[in-house]
Amino acid sequence: MKRKILSWILATALIGSLASCTQPSELSTSSSPSQSENQSVVFTDSAGRQVEVPKTITRIVPSGPMAQMVAFALAPDLFVGLSSSWTPEAEEFLAPEYTQLPVLGQLYSSGDLNLEELAAANPQIILDIGEPKDTIQEDMDALTNQLGIPTVHISATTQTMGETYRTLGKLLGREEQAEILASYCEEVYSNAQTMMETIGEENKVSLLYCLGDQGINVIAKGSYHSEVIDLMANNLAVVENPVSKGTGNEVDLEQILLWNPQVILFAPDSIYDTVAQDPAWQNVTAIAQGNYYQVPFGPYNWMGFPPSVNRYLGILWLSELLYPQQAQFDLYEETARYFQLFYHCDLTQEQFEQLMAKSLPQSHS
Repeated sequence: MKRKILSWILATALIGSLASCTQPSELSTSSSPSQSENQSVVFTDSAGRQVEVPKTITRIVPSGPMAQMVAFALAPDLFVGLSSSWTPEAEEFLAPEYTQLPVLGQLYSSGDLNLEELAAANPQIILDIGEPKDTIQEDMDALTNQLGIPTVHISATTQTMGETYRTLGKLLGREEQAEILASYCEEVYSNAQTMMETIGEENKVSLLYCLGDQGINVIAKGSYHSEVIDLMANNLAVVENPVSKGTGNEVDLEQILLWNPQVILFAPDSIYDTVAQDPAWQNVTAIAQGNYYQVPFGPYNWMGFPPSVNRYLGILWLSELLYPQQAQFDLYEETARYFQLFYHCDLTQEQFEQLMAKSLPQSHS
């Protein structure tokens, strides 16, 4: 990945001339609009880098889908470009002005970041949010130096998302709004922790999260993508080398039979609709007893992919699905609250029921 990133940066060396290369200046006491716009401050990002950023930020772009989702909750009005197109499902919930922004590509994952279009969008900063790569400092510095646009990394996990939002709020000058989102994330996570401590490790539901067109990829215990599963259930997918990709580790049906989970979750693009007709899967207890469900999708997969703030919806959903007696909340009300905070829209009861059509106990006919 390190070589890949450096190669496309070097290959587009002339593109930097398209970007603004204004040098950092000392803070001025002048109230002149032009001078005020050029004022800068030093921001320490999660990689420990001292980054010179504009004092007032009004134009941002995300480096990838996770950054896009996190920042959108706090500052949708500041976006001048997207890392990836919103899904058709997302467009049902988002205002048109947010879905029609130019798509600039991703620094990591697909690695299709278009430097020329990014420079043309003229952002003041590039935001990278999520799990820090081993080469994070080098990657951020290389992109900053190439384009003359400050690039900031803010680390994020499900457990630390509150601090992620506080850091982002400080960067964007939106501390009050960020605190609302930070408190929400910490509330949901803390409530889930308390519930699971009451339930106890010995009473956790044994579970597998299966993906792929054959359903034989699993999200392995201890991986970055398994945070919610490991919190809410006994994740049986213990493998030697958990992969960091959202596609999971490939196993085989024999291994799934050996694990024999109480509950199976299938990814939205996997085999939920056909598994009941597949004789090979009938020996898996969860399938034979109808204890399998499809992860809700809308606007994104509630369990991750990308593994961003959408995972708080996953926590709420799994609480209701696996431990309905202990889940002391109305799932629709909590989902609507999330949609208002993070997608800036009102979720109807009908929309909620559509999201839950394959995700709660029901007939699998």
